[in-house]
Amino acid sequence: MHYYRYSNAEVSCWYKYLLFSYNIVFWLAGVAFLGAGLWAWSEKGVLSDLTKVTRLHGIDPVVLVLVVGVVMFTLGFAGCVGALRENICLLKFFCGTIVLIFFLELAVAVLAFLFQDWVRDRFREFFESNIRSYRDDIDLQNLIDSLQKANQCCGAYSPEDWDLNVYFNCSGASYSREKCGVPFSCCVPDPAQKVLNTQCGYDVRTQLKSKWDEFIFTKGCIPALEGWLPRNIYIVAGVFIAISLLQIFGIFLAKTLISDIEAVKAGHHF
Repeated sequence: MHYYRYSNAEVSCWYKYLLFSYNIVFWLAGVAFLGAGLWAWSEKGVLSDLTKVTRLHGIDPVVLVLVVGVVMFTLGFAGCVGALRENICLLKFFCGTIVLIFFLELAVAVLAFLFQDWVRDRFREFFESNIRSYRDDIDLQNLIDSLQKANQCCGAYSPEDWDLNVYFNCSGASYSREKCGVPFSCCVPDPAQKVLNTQCGYDVRTQLKSKWDEFIFTKGCIPALEGWLPRNIYIVAGVFIAISLLQIFGIFLAKTLISDIEAVKAGHHF
C-alpha cells in the first residue's frame, strides 16, 4: 500500500496583494518622477542634445529626479510582477535592493555624524561649484534661490562667495550688470512690495559691509543649515524613522511571500 502526504501550505493572498498594493505606489511614483524629469529635460532642450548634461559644471536637479524615478520604477515593477506571478527571483531582487538601500542610508547617516568636518568641506565644495554654474541651468538656479530664501542665507559662508560666479564677480574685468551684486533670493524681503524685485541685489556689495544686512542676508547657507538641523531634529528623526519602517515593512512582506511560495513548491515534491 502506498501512502501519499499532502501539504497544506499555500500562498497567503493577504500578503500577496498587500505587497502588490505597496509596490504599485512605488511604481506610480516612479512613473511620475520619470515623466517630470523627461518633461523638464525636453523644456530645456536636453533630449535633443544630451551633451548639455556633461557641459554643466554644477548639478542638474533633473538628474536626481530621474535617478530616483528609475530606482522607484524598477523596484515597483519587480515587486508588483513578483507578487502577482509569485516569482521568487523578482521578489528576491526587490527585497535585496530594499535591504541594500536601507543599510546605505544607515551608513551615510552614521558616517555623516562621525565625520562632520569632512561632510562640511564636501558640501562647501559642492555649493561653491553650483554657485559658479548658477546662470547655466534654470533648475539649478531655482534650487539655489529656493534654498537661500527658505533659510534666509546668501552664499556658502557669506555673500562674498558670489564672487565665484562670473556674472556677480567684482573684478574689473567683468562687464555684467550684476557685477558686485547677489541674486534676488539673498535680499531681505520688503513687506510693502507687492511685486518681486529681481534687481534688488544689484550693486549691493559695492557698499560698506556694515550696511549689507540692511539689504541682504549676510549669513551663509552652510551655517544656516547647521543651525536648522538641531532646531528640527525631531522632524528629521521622524522622517528617517518613517522611511525606515516603510522599508522594513516591504522587506517583511517580500520575505513572508517568498517563504510561502517556497513552502508550496516544497510540498509539490511529496
